[in-house]
Amino acid sequence: MTLRREAFLEHVKERGKYPTLQEAGRAARVVLALLGAHLVGQVRAQLAARLPEDFALILLNPLQSAEPLSPERFVRATAAWIEGATEQTAAWDVSAVLSTAADAAGDELLEEILLQLPAGYDLLFGRPQPT
Repeated sequence: MTLRREAFLEHVKERGKYPTLQEAGRAARVVLALLGAHLVGQVRAQLAARLPEDFALILLNPLQSAEPLSPERFVRATAAWIEGATEQTAAWDVSAVLSTAADAAGDELLEEILLQLPAGYDLLFGRPQPT
């Protein structure tokens, strides 16, 4: 089931404690563009199908990445793409967006997503996996 744009942004806004939907949208665009560079095939398509259309298009047309980023480098990359962000604020941005995406994905798809990502992304999605 696809989330409506407003509902998706409200969740991101609430989790990231952003003052406006515009700021939540900016964080969502950056984080999903970076995430899209790490996901391939049906997993990326299935996640896109559960996101609002404009965010699905960002996920499907991602920024390019030469190699999968570790969770720490993913946060640093997010900080680099968001004007005025620090690593600490970028960690907050990543968590707000990815936890909302995890809710949209559901547990089964999230497991498939995590299989495509380096170890440690479970924490960025707010879904620690048992070791």
